[in-house]
Amino acid sequence: MFNEISNSSSAIITMLFFPSRKKMQVIRCRNTHKNHSSPNINLLLLSIPKLLIMKSDKEKILITGALGQIGTELTNRLVEIHGAENVVASGLDRWNKNLTSAGFYERMDVTNTQLVRQVIKDYEITTVYHLASLLSGTSEKQPLFAWRLNLEPLLHFCEMAKEGLIQKIFWPSSIAVFGKGIPKENVGQDVVLNPTTVYGISKMAGEKWCEYYHDHFGVDIRSIRYPGLISWKTPAGGGTTDYAVEIFYEAIEEGKYTSFISKNTAMPMLYMDDAINATLKLMNAPKNELTVHSSYNLGGMSFTPAALAAEIKKEIPSFEIDYQPDFRQQIADSWPASIDDSVAKKDWGLQYDFDIAAMTHDMLKNLKLKLG
Repeated sequence: MFNEISNSSSAIITMLFFPSRKKMQVIRCRNTHKNHSSPNINLLLLSIPKLLIMKSDKEKILITGALGQIGTELTNRLVEIHGAENVVASGLDRWNKNLTSAGFYERMDVTNTQLVRQVIKDYEITTVYHLASLLSGTSEKQPLFAWRLNLEPLLHFCEMAKEGLIQKIFWPSSIAVFGKGIPKENVGQDVVLNPTTVYGISKMAGEKWCEYYHDHFGVDIRSIRYPGLISWKTPAGGGTTDYAVEIFYEAIEEGKYTSFISKNTAMPMLYMDDAINATLKLMNAPKNELTVHSSYNLGGMSFTPAALAAEIKKEIPSFEIDYQPDFRQQIADSWPASIDDSVAKKDWGLQYDFDIAAMTHDMLKNLKLKLG
């Protein structure tokens, strides 16, 4: 059943009933322009039945960037754990029935602080997973926009937590924070950061803001320095480590791949299953056991394009690879080859299930089914 409550130029509120799920889903597509709000929004909200937006003591979760590589899979896991009715996904895409597993979807621009604050209040959000950002390769092409998107919403969420509007925040950092003048191998938790990219600079600044708001105001904000992330479920989104996703698609569809990273450039990588597990484990850890309030190192596994190609050839013997490094090679050269994540293992029990062989097998198996 499809029931549209309101349809105007400034707001659309829609209720969907799924008989098979025996639940309702609310999707609100609001004007996302900054400083624009509709006087009818609050009145319309009052007409939504209480079974849709319920007052309860349960954790209420907002995920920004919920349609991205991490966000899609994290949303699914949070729905499994907390129930769809307690998860609000947000992104810039127009809603469709296969867009998200969350019980609620908000189409919104996270730089529109007024709108974000209203969403937090409307759903009585307690926990925010703030994933929306511009990744490394794309950030180099749009530095001013990258700085604004990667930092300003984070600060506003910290302010909301300081005010008591939300209780807990997760914000992802990156191995891009390291940069020049650090060891290439086994980089420690407390090494001096010296990023050389727009993305890395914004992430380093974000880490310091996380630490500042924790130290000065007691804000419970938690963070992980993600390495390159690999997933078969969602495509990569403009990062320097994207070759490690693209290579699997090309291996299956074309039997060959041209890498934009050179043959022997090693970088830390992490399979998405391990990334999601690590994120949830950190968020569930007792606050008083955490010793890092900037961002925790995550090492995952470290390999080169040549090593990954060799693993693929074990399952697709005819696979071929060549190398044509582009501007992302310089970014990769500024990053560490491997990372020491012993502090995360000690503080909250970080562990991994996938090495390069297990990850390669799982990627190829699932992508073959996905691509038909």
